[in-house]
Amino acid sequence: MTNLIILPILIPLFTGVILIFLNKRITGQRVVATISSISTMIAAWLIVQKVRTDGIQSLNVSSWDAPFGITLVSDMFSALLVLTTSLISFVCLIYSFKSIGEEREKYYYYAVFNFLLVGVNGAFTTGDIFNLFVFFEVMLMSSYVLLVLGGTKIQLRESIKYLLVNVISSALFVIAVAYLYSVVGTLNMAHISSRITEISINGMPGILTVIAVLFLIVFGLKGAIFPLYFWMPGSYYAPPAPVLALFGALLTKVGVYSITRTYTLFFYHDIDAFGILSILAILSIVFGVIGAIAYWDIKNIIIYNIIIAVGVILYGVSVLNTASISGAVYYLIHDMLIKAALFLLIGIVITITGTSNLRNMSGLITRYPGLGWTFFIAALALAGIPPLSGFVGKLLIVQGGFEGESFIGGFITLMSSLLVLFSVMKIFINGFWGKDRIYSGEEKAPVKQLLIAPVILVVISALYGIGTESILPYISQAAHTLINPNLYIDAVLKE
Repeated sequence: MTNLIILPILIPLFTGVILIFLNKRITGQRVVATISSISTMIAAWLIVQKVRTDGIQSLNVSSWDAPFGITLVSDMFSALLVLTTSLISFVCLIYSFKSIGEEREKYYYYAVFNFLLVGVNGAFTTGDIFNLFVFFEVMLMSSYVLLVLGGTKIQLRESIKYLLVNVISSALFVIAVAYLYSVVGTLNMAHISSRITEISINGMPGILTVIAVLFLIVFGLKGAIFPLYFWMPGSYYAPPAPVLALFGALLTKVGVYSITRTYTLFFYHDIDAFGILSILAILSIVFGVIGAIAYWDIKNIIIYNIIIAVGVILYGVSVLNTASISGAVYYLIHDMLIKAALFLLIGIVITITGTSNLRNMSGLITRYPGLGWTFFIAALALAGIPPLSGFVGKLLIVQGGFEGESFIGGFITLMSSLLVLFSVMKIFINGFWGKDRIYSGEEKAPVKQLLIAPVILVVISALYGIGTESILPYISQAAHTLINPNLYIDAVLKE
């Protein structure tokens, strides 16, 4: 049963290889990709249940035991994220059938889609810091292809910026890993934590604070934390809706996961590093809110809400107490679900209207009430209106902030909910209410079929909020491991 944890990596890997040979057979690609996606979801669910009953699972892929071999590790935190990723990818896949277009499907869209999942699931599961870099590169190479696939002018222009930023951040990643290895002499993440604890008995060496900040820059570029989010609004604006949903829900969250994992496992002794993280997280919330309320473009409004969520989650991590970490884990899963739903919903709006400019649309709810009310519920969930999923996570983060005497951060996190609500209600009021308009080409938009995917996510998100009592034991187990890194170390090194 321990071998289960490799399945969410192997299934999409082999699927991607098979789909390369089916590039001209679109129906065959869809069938294979769907079976693969469902299989990955089942495997991810079984992993969550295995970790719930038996604790942290580790697998030595080679014949060498940890810390010398390649190790995969599933604690509850990573297992929940793999399950969420599998669910979101399945929903984006069925949305793609009616939206991505045959031209992209013929040019290996579904194959690259699966290779992206290899990178994301691998990053969540690896127990080796260098292999985290490897899975990042798999994820990024796939994202380059998905970003440019279709060859529109805006895609080609923005892909250059995206490529340059990620090449630089990858170079910094290698440098950070090399510096860390020179200090601790190991790449196994559990062993790194153990060695840093030994080194830090007489106080945290300055070189480790430098390495912590370097990792924050690397993962901050991936996760779009202030001021390193400059590349994201343009790059995420370019791709079609299902790709944008994947990027917005998954790619930035891999950066957030990596910051959370390294800071709670490696650098939890370092007060200075957590102080820097807290400041940047709060500034991310502030500048994300400014962008979200300033724009009249529906894509940009939701993109800037990604930055707000990254700030909220990392603020919870920076406080580093049980309530804040529980809130951060809960809110991270909520945000992955609801961001994917919102990007798919605005993709339908753009398909109907032919524009993303709010000033050029109105009255959509008259003829598309299902679309309008689904967006309304998603908007309330995003803002954290009870009993929907955003409420519990943000409440725990604010509670943790106040318990940790971080009153300014807690207050800013609380106030951000009102401004987030304002930003998404602006879309609802201006786009769905008002005078009904007729849009050229809207009769060709398969709205009913496209709506299935975001409705699934919004329903799951609502159940996630309403069924908090059932979910919290899983969240608490994830938070307990993050707060107590010795649990992770003992499970991997078998001490």
